[in-house]
Amino acid sequence: MSNTELKQNPDFKGKNVESQSLVERIFETCLWNSRFAVLLAVVFGLISALTVFVVGSLEVIKALQYVLSPKDAQHSMLLGKIIAAIDLYLIGVVLLLFSFGIYELFISKIDIARRNQEIKVLEISSLDELKNRILKVIIMVLVVSFFQRVLAMKFTTPLEMMYLAISILALTIGIHFMHKQT
Repeated sequence: MSNTELKQNPDFKGKNVESQSLVERIFETCLWNSRFAVLLAVVFGLISALTVFVVGSLEVIKALQYVLSPKDAQHSMLLGKIIAAIDLYLIGVVLLLFSFGIYELFISKIDIARRNQEIKVLEISSLDELKNRILKVIIMVLVVSFFQRVLAMKFTTPLEMMYLAISILALTIGIHFMHKQT
């Protein structure tokens, strides 16, 4: 944006370029361009998300192999593998949300996403909004991980089953209040 365009912009509240010293202009330019360091997090977040999606898909393939094997299949083992895959997919979603969100907040709006009016989940307008979306998915990851561990448990006393029921109740109440807040 040229200096003339800046002066005509009613939102511009800074000094004009002529009144800045050379050192100040160079420093502010370097400071502003340092935001591109976020691209490292974006790229590696996307690579991590794709990796987690692949590993989750391999868990589903292992579950299918387990079902098709000649030995008798245990339902808890099958469910454990599928829940592990869901857990990995949710972690991949967290990584995608993080990558898209920080790109939009620090670098530029994703133009191709703006053209698709049906998908709004990746539009991030503030750091708090990004944090809240990631937090909700992380809570879902914790819920799925909890149930994965529950499937692997062996109960020996009624007291252990009561502890399980209380923990599920606490989890449900927490999720209820989380949804009530938003």
